[in-house]
Amino acid sequence: MHKSIKRIIVPTALVIFLIAIIAACGSDEAKESTAAKKLYNTGLSADEINNEAFADIFPLQYESYKRNEEMSDTKYGGSIPTSKFDHTKEPYLPIIFNGYGFAKEYNEDRGHIYAVEDNINIARITDKSIGSCFTCKSTAVPILLEEDEFGDGYWSANFRNEIVPRAEELGHSPIGCSDCHDPETMELRVTRPMFATAMEARGVDISNPTKNEMRTYVCAQCHVEYYFEPKKKEVTFPWTNGLKPEEMYEYYDTIAKDSGFAQDWIHTVSGAPMLKAQHPEFEIWSEGPHGIAEVSCSDCHMPYERSDGKKKITSHQWTSPLKTIEQSCRTCHADKTEQELKDRVEGIQDTHMENLHKAEEISIDAHYFINKMITTGAPESKIEEAQELVRKGQWLFDIVAAENSAGFHDPQGAMDSMKKSTEALNEAIIIATEELVKLDVNIDELKEEIDKVKKAVYDEPDVFKKKDHVINDYFPNQQPPKN
Repeated sequence: MHKSIKRIIVPTALVIFLIAIIAACGSDEAKESTAAKKLYNTGLSADEINNEAFADIFPLQYESYKRNEEMSDTKYGGSIPTSKFDHTKEPYLPIIFNGYGFAKEYNEDRGHIYAVEDNINIARITDKSIGSCFTCKSTAVPILLEEDEFGDGYWSANFRNEIVPRAEELGHSPIGCSDCHDPETMELRVTRPMFATAMEARGVDISNPTKNEMRTYVCAQCHVEYYFEPKKKEVTFPWTNGLKPEEMYEYYDTIAKDSGFAQDWIHTVSGAPMLKAQHPEFEIWSEGPHGIAEVSCSDCHMPYERSDGKKKITSHQWTSPLKTIEQSCRTCHADKTEQELKDRVEGIQDTHMENLHKAEEISIDAHYFINKMITTGAPESKIEEAQELVRKGQWLFDIVAAENSAGFHDPQGAMDSMKKSTEALNEAIIIATEELVKLDVNIDELKEEIDKVKKAVYDEPDVFKKKDHVINDYFPNQQPPKN
């Protein structure tokens, strides 16, 4: 017999011992599996949507969920109630989003536990708002989508008069247990149908996901870019062409336009048909290093923690990993200290926020230059060309601004998006300048008038009145009259 074969022969006694060990392990695993089934037979109704119903069954997880009531900040985010118009944030957003609800009120996101309260009270919600605006805020939404009273009519039903009262009748809660777990078994699940529809459009089958995939999907069903399709007003994700900012923009300029969705709003300053990005964490993460490495959302934002000093649970305090570096980051990056990891993250964010603010400044100039093109009679074709560039340029930086990692989820992709943004915005200004010079417009005077508007917006102490300083006699409103 060959020597190499001899070396792998295992003594009979050892074989018997190993078989016994394996059998014992198998028995233990079977017991654990049975125990798990018993543990997750909650006795709750399949339609249970009140978070408090889970408190006695899962007290440790519920206690960590209640910590979402705490408010604290990181360098570029956090949950302390703060207007994004604050001087320390992005004070010129009332100009950038003028003519749209985000110029009325736009705040830093508080914890998920405040989702319903903040959604109902934000100034962007009006008497005409629809059910789609409620889709990712309340545990009642999956039931509302199935009820005979609403069904597909949920999307366009009146937010204040129909949707919220019915959710309250059902005993709903803000974002919570039943959004991500089957109340009977606690299995992870996707409860928002638009996510499954969008993934199917990308050719991704989510019918039999791995546990790790589900640890991302439950977050991804809401932490995404979306729009309201024009017929049913259904929440829709622009993913058919891909998840990169330019691919989503291409979707909006082709598929969405063909279906009747041309813009989120018409900008009051430039008259450009604009798009507003909405918290596209899943898309940006997917293209970044952690997404490519299949590190799930839960790995970083819901790390394992020791409760009562010994029991290991998944934290249900959904927060920035910068607040839980030891558990969230050093699990994989043990060669770095907490301070080194924090410095690395904030260094990336510093660079991105600096470039974001530069792009925003250029966007403001572009809108006002186009306004002057319109009021001085520049060729329509040139106005439309500049409007298209400011539309695209603002979309490409707003993706970075609206995404809650300040560039960290995909540093290279976010920086590339802002580079293309500034190129488009500068091109809009070049086109406008060339036409304005032909019309003998004093460019220095134009810039001085822009500075006056910016100062008026910046100096206005009432955040709800900042938007009112954006339009004036020199820069008249370019929104079409409302019907």
